[in-house]
Amino acid sequence: MARKAIWTFFAVALVLAGIASVDPVEAQGSPEKRMAFVVGNAAYKAGALPTPANDAGLIAQTLQAAGFDVIGARDLDQNGLRDAMRDFLTKANASGPDTVIFVYLAGYGVQYQGDNYFVPVDAQIANATDVPVEALRITDFTRSLAGINNRGSIVVLDAARANPFVQSNQPLAGGLALVDPDANQLIAFNAAPGTVAPEEGGPYGSYAHALAEMIRIGGIALDDVFDRTRLRVSDLTKGAQISWNASKFKNAFAFFDRGPNPPAAQLSSYDNATIRMKPIGDFDERDAYFAALDRDTMRGYEDFLAAYPNDSMARRVRAIIAARREAITWRETWNADTPEAYWSYLGRYPRGPHVWDARRRLEHFEAALEPPPSFSVIKYDVPPPPPPEIVYVDRPVLYFDDADFGYAPPPPVVFLAPPPPDFVMLAPPRPPVDLYVLPAPVFVPVPEWVELPRDIVPPENNIIFNNIHNTVVNNTVVNGNEAASATPGWPTGNKLAGAAAIAAAGTAALHVALPPSVQKKAAVLQRQVPAAAEKPIPGAGLAPAPVPSVQPQPQTKTKTKTQAPQPQTQTTASHALPGANGQPLPLAGTLPNKPQAAPAEKTTTSEAEPNTAHHPTTVAQPPFQSANPDARAAPGSKGQPQLPDTNTPADKGQSQIAKTSPDAPNAKLKGGITAPKSDANGLSTRPAPAIIDNSPAKPNVPDSSEPQAPAPKPQAEPKRQVELKPHAKPKSQAESEPQPQLQPKPATVEQLTKRPPAAEKKKCGVTDLPACP
Repeated sequence: MARKAIWTFFAVALVLAGIASVDPVEAQGSPEKRMAFVVGNAAYKAGALPTPANDAGLIAQTLQAAGFDVIGARDLDQNGLRDAMRDFLTKANASGPDTVIFVYLAGYGVQYQGDNYFVPVDAQIANATDVPVEALRITDFTRSLAGINNRGSIVVLDAARANPFVQSNQPLAGGLALVDPDANQLIAFNAAPGTVAPEEGGPYGSYAHALAEMIRIGGIALDDVFDRTRLRVSDLTKGAQISWNASKFKNAFAFFDRGPNPPAAQLSSYDNATIRMKPIGDFDERDAYFAALDRDTMRGYEDFLAAYPNDSMARRVRAIIAARREAITWRETWNADTPEAYWSYLGRYPRGPHVWDARRRLEHFEAALEPPPSFSVIKYDVPPPPPPEIVYVDRPVLYFDDADFGYAPPPPVVFLAPPPPDFVMLAPPRPPVDLYVLPAPVFVPVPEWVELPRDIVPPENNIIFNNIHNTVVNNTVVNGNEAASATPGWPTGNKLAGAAAIAAAGTAALHVALPPSVQKKAAVLQRQVPAAAEKPIPGAGLAPAPVPSVQPQPQTKTKTKTQAPQPQTQTTASHALPGANGQPLPLAGTLPNKPQAAPAEKTTTSEAEPNTAHHPTTVAQPPFQSANPDARAAPGSKGQPQLPDTNTPADKGQSQIAKTSPDAPNAKLKGGITAPKSDANGLSTRPAPAIIDNSPAKPNVPDSSEPQAPAPKPQAEPKRQVELKPHAKPKSQAESEPQPQLQPKPATVEQLTKRPPAAEKKKCGVTDLPACP
């Protein structure tokens, strides 16, 4: 019996040892997948916003570094937003149960009758009842996410802003409504329920900036990320904005891992669990305020007022409590959704933010606005507001920087490490030129002690994820080490790594992928825009350049004997596609407006421009046909003129070959030589197109302002003359024959120097003439 017990003991020990030796990943299951959906709506018809598109680009890039497979877009209308959400839900459903989902929506958000709505850019909300029709209810989306069997969802609404909608005597309540997260979800707002964030000029909003900073810290839990974000936002806005979050996220999660031996300066003194459990009254005044702000509970704020009722932060804390108490009261009123509940709310807040919501619901129930002499008052989880609080909520919108209340600015933040030096001031990203594509900032390297998250499925073709410790440049054309040379001041290793990363995968891989439905819509619009742009504007004399349909290139295009890398120039407003550079997008189902033509170049005749003599190698080419209209033929290939060997390379941005558009019907090519316009730095600001003239021929009148050479007498044509094919290249521009029915024009000094005398013209290779040597 004893022997059997001994063998049983050893068997159990072996089983336990085998379990302990199993790899944690195998014990946990499949590696974790990460997916994200990011939208930044800025180009609103009711009033454009400066930061949401940039904020969405910053958050998307940060999530890419943390291993998320990100899709997203900017400036979506109602149909585009619905389709994009549907695309993401389909993708999330197919991803499997080991997926963590992150959703970030930046733009205008409104609350209506207890629900929050995200507003598309084409929304027209004149009355409160327009909200459910013109905007998208967030709870519909979050409930769909909750129905997916995954490891958890994080939904961030950076949308609590003072909005321009419903400017009537029955306004909407300000900010976003307090909500309860669904199972295994975390919900976060950029501003506390019932409050709005202050206006910011950019390039990034304080909330997105702070959230991106905290995500990049290695080894901190999900709740700590948002608690630290709240402290940083309060510090950045001097207390004018206080973010909020509520969580039922049940699984352990960290965006990044923490490597060994992190610097002490990057550790928060509030990481100690003992300090977090310390009563608010045991802190001094300054620390007590930030301890209450970090906990962000009614109990914590009330403990602060009990301990320090006369502190300079007491008025601000009372406003925070007033907004939270009213938000809780309205939430419980809406959940009850009875006439008695709305009478109870109006009894507590007769002029509160949700007065008109309560009256609309009473009208829905066909109940009187005034309560009966007796009714069952519902019991709330919070007591009625004391008289000092009422002043803060006697208006539809509550600001934490309202000068009427004389808020004192909070002291410098404690319990929080200072931000990384390279993440204090972020350079704005270049405005995107592609439809719906999010701006892509220059990626700031993650500190060396922050490591990639372990046990996750690496996203495909993610340059940011694979280069978290290197600067990845995204605002220049990839050409050799141009990305490195365009970023002075960055470490050489980071520059070279960033340039190599882009050169290996291409700039398209650096952008956040569009949802499939949005990508299809963008392709349709881009095909329609060039069709409209190809039509010449009457009286312009120049056919507008067609807009590229895929990955529009910069306006400056040069061809030199040795092509030098050039920075990508920003497209001007006159060439912008709908939705580019903050331009509004066309409504769903409508054609975009025809883009404005580029400023017309000066139509040149055979008189040379004054600066032509300085660039004798500039040659205007006749039209040619190509399967690829965007292709640029190299000098000396396919009939192109070979540049002289003695010609020195042109300066950066200086065009040596002027392209002509083959798309203009019935166009007449005017002879002459022109040079591209240059800015003050000598860089070419746009290509030098060959002149296409669709106007009727006019008599040639010499310009008296320029020196004229004596006009040569027209030479008699031989009886038999070889006709050039429509797209054949003459031997030289000077030897091209004049157009029929046109009088010969005075030649310029340059043409006379380049044209051989007419008597010395060699005729050979034609019938009745000797063969050419």
